[in-house]
Amino acid sequence: MSQVAPLPFYTRARQAMADQNLQTALDRATGRMVVARKQAIGLIADGEAARDHARQIRAHTIANLDRYLDEFVANATALGVHVHFAADAEAATRLVVDIARANDVTRVVKGKSMVSEEIELNHALEAAGMRVVETDLGEYVIQLDHDVPSHIIAPIIHKTKEQVAETFRRELHATEAEVAGIPEMTAFARRMLRAEFLAADMGISGVNFAVADSGSLCLVENEGNGRLSTTVPRLHVALMGIERVVPTAADLAVSLRVLARSGTGQALTVYTNVITGPRRADDPDGPSALHVVLVDNGRSNMLRTELEEILYCIRCGACLNVCPVYQEIGGHAYGSVYPGPVGAVYTPGAFGMGPWADLPQASSLCGACKDACPVRIDIPRMLLALRARAEEGGHTPRWVGDGLHVFRLLATRPRLFRWASAVARRLSRWFGPNGFDRLPGPLAGWTRHRHFPAMAAETFTARRRRQAETRGQS
Repeated sequence: MSQVAPLPFYTRARQAMADQNLQTALDRATGRMVVARKQAIGLIADGEAARDHARQIRAHTIANLDRYLDEFVANATALGVHVHFAADAEAATRLVVDIARANDVTRVVKGKSMVSEEIELNHALEAAGMRVVETDLGEYVIQLDHDVPSHIIAPIIHKTKEQVAETFRRELHATEAEVAGIPEMTAFARRMLRAEFLAADMGISGVNFAVADSGSLCLVENEGNGRLSTTVPRLHVALMGIERVVPTAADLAVSLRVLARSGTGQALTVYTNVITGPRRADDPDGPSALHVVLVDNGRSNMLRTELEEILYCIRCGACLNVCPVYQEIGGHAYGSVYPGPVGAVYTPGAFGMGPWADLPQASSLCGACKDACPVRIDIPRMLLALRARAEEGGHTPRWVGDGLHVFRLLATRPRLFRWASAVARRLSRWFGPNGFDRLPGPLAGWTRHRHFPAMAAETFTARRRRQAETRGQS
């Protein structure tokens, strides 16, 4: 995955916070999605038990991932599915391009797939001379605008409807009537995409869940484009992260129950597609060939480590919607296909700290992500683990590491700590009796946005001792 923005994370974050259109779009969307999720989960009589059950399924599956992947491959192959394994992004794109070339594909339609974004599949297919069209409405706008998604399930959450209208005018020459409102723009996009489905040689999709004991694929969507992409073209290629397997259909039902409610506030998405093999001799519908590409691309790096729990993720996006950091900076500031709390763990975990060392710092550690997660992933715990890795690997600024070492030295020696605190209080009140509006050096980041108060004249312990003595005397 090479989607590393050229600017440092904190620069991108500052630019995002200064973008008023982005702030308006995020405020509209995240607030609405948070409310919808709470209402949907609240309507399940056993909502908390359902989340516990879903977590148990994910934990059991990831602990036995090799077993369930083998079972899925065996059952899918028996149905006539061609199953491939890709160790990394390069192998995955090469497989899909080779499949397309072997089948004389010139036109491709795509349903929504985060894995395809992760491996930058569109670029590879276009470089091979093929026309590729995104058919999810949000992804379609992204493609027209030469942009990238900023949310796992709502790729254009960073755009206002006015910006989408301008894209349709500029790229598709839409009339004012065709972009007068959201229903009109949706109808316009539907008309433009209909011809693409009918002309495509190959359809590409993601996979929400693969069922091990039947070899089936499950795709959830709300627009019907996924169903058209996987049934109208003669060839279907499904891209699947190796962790997206469930043992049985019963486990799938539990997972679907919490996925839609957490992601979009629905009891169930409009379309829940279960695909079991390619077209059969007695059934004229569906593609003549179905290929499944199982993509690792760093996922196995996290197995049996302190980050393994992030593989429980079912890609609902709920953690993004409630995260106070994401709500302010959006997805592009993370520089990764996977933004928000889940991305702050997943990206450095799968692809190494390298350019991603700042992402674990992009959190207030408030725990809202864990509270919202339908499978109760402990993201704050893993963020702390990654922060420790960053420090051990020399990825944090030297002044931060040195400062923490000094603090640890003082905090573990009570007498020295009390002496240092007394000195700090005296200096603070001497140089800034009313606090500070500008701190020196790297500490200036704090006072750029807030006032730093003067330290109290006495410690809390001294104050309590004095109050107790006063009460005893009275």
